[in-house]
Amino acid sequence: MNERTPSRTPLVIIVVLLLVIAAMAFKFVVVGSVEQGADGRTVVLLAPGERDFVLREMRGFVAGVQQATAALATDDMTAVAAAARKMGMGAAHDAPAAIVAKLPLEFKTLAFGVHRGFDTIALDAESLRDPKHTLTQLGEVLGKCVECHDRYAFKAEIAR
Repeated sequence: MNERTPSRTPLVIIVVLLLVIAAMAFKFVVVGSVEQGADGRTVVLLAPGERDFVLREMRGFVAGVQQATAALATDDMTAVAAAARKMGMGAAHDAPAAIVAKLPLEFKTLAFGVHRGFDTIALDAESLRDPKHTLTQLGEVLGKCVECHDRYAFKAEIAR
């Protein structure tokens, strides 16, 4: 029985590496960088500049909603579409990957839903030109904003 049996070492290394990759993917895609807040919300931990980016995007949403609402008041559906388009999925692509990795999956789902909602508002405002329909859509998107603010907070984490 001098026959050499193949070593299991490479297989073990591959399995361990796959487990590490799976754990990292779970952490960065699903869990994010979070802790439980004192008020019951999930606190997303970001570097100070990352937090500034997220808050700047949220202020952009408020400004865009104000612009869309003002345009709705005058039935200017072209202006509604322009305001909504600025907040659509195109804006989502501006988010740095490092920030996206720190966001929990539920937050990403809500955020992308908001961006897609604004894209739908822009398309429907142009094609349907129905202010009441657009106002209903805007209410649905704002409902997602409220849900997000009820569930999440952002904390700047100082590097150690």
